[in-house]
Amino acid sequence: MPVLLARQGPIARIRFNRPAALNALDEATAVAFRDACRAVAADRSVRCVLVEGEGRAFMAGGDIGRFGGTPDESAAAVSDIILPLHDGLLTLRRQDAPVVAALQGAVAGAGMSLALACDLAIAAEDARFVFAYTAIGTTPDGSGSFFLPRLVGLRRAMEIALLGEPINAARALELGLVSQVVPTVDLESAALALAERLAAGPTAAYGRVRRLYERSFGATLADQLEAEREAFMASTRTRDFAEGCRAFTEKRRPQFHGE
Repeated sequence: MPVLLARQGPIARIRFNRPAALNALDEATAVAFRDACRAVAADRSVRCVLVEGEGRAFMAGGDIGRFGGTPDESAAAVSDIILPLHDGLLTLRRQDAPVVAALQGAVAGAGMSLALACDLAIAAEDARFVFAYTAIGTTPDGSGSFFLPRLVGLRRAMEIALLGEPINAARALELGLVSQVVPTVDLESAALALAERLAAGPTAAYGRVRRLYERSFGATLADQLEAEREAFMASTRTRDFAEGCRAFTEKRRPQFHGE
């Protein structure tokens, strides 16, 4: 299977599983990723999603070997990968559970775009980020053009996209591309610890936070204030809000249920 989906309590683990190809995306992998995302979104008991890559790389981008041939053949091959990849990404972003990326080795092209689309990202010290698209004369996919300028600003995003210089893990942390850098041997345990912490949180509120932040870049202040009011009011009707207020009053840690 090119993508493995497993459950670890309330955590869903989506793992790219083509280690011999550095988890490069081909059609079967993109379709399997889409299907895994759909399965996760349909399961209301999932409270955090961990996206990983098997072997020594997270993902080395698209499987370039699939793009040879005539222009029509190349276009068809690219479309067969991009459409399910984008479907899966949208599905992940529309569900409430926060998404964490665990990144090691090559994080390139679509792999880098996918990592940017996750809510939080932990990188191993050996992680190397390369946007890579202009190296083959093309433009970003996998949401890279949406998230990169939001994370680093337009000027820095243009530099990363146009020059295509590799970015090591320490620099990625400085730029805000990742949330944390850990020794390579500690990546899985650190990512799981973060996923467990998030899985114990107010899942529905996390989803509302994500949607508020996404829309804020295109909203007026008045519109954003109204969206904040609506989201807050919706949260007050949840079980987690009642528990959070009760725990605050009782001076204890809240026991959220994700609803």
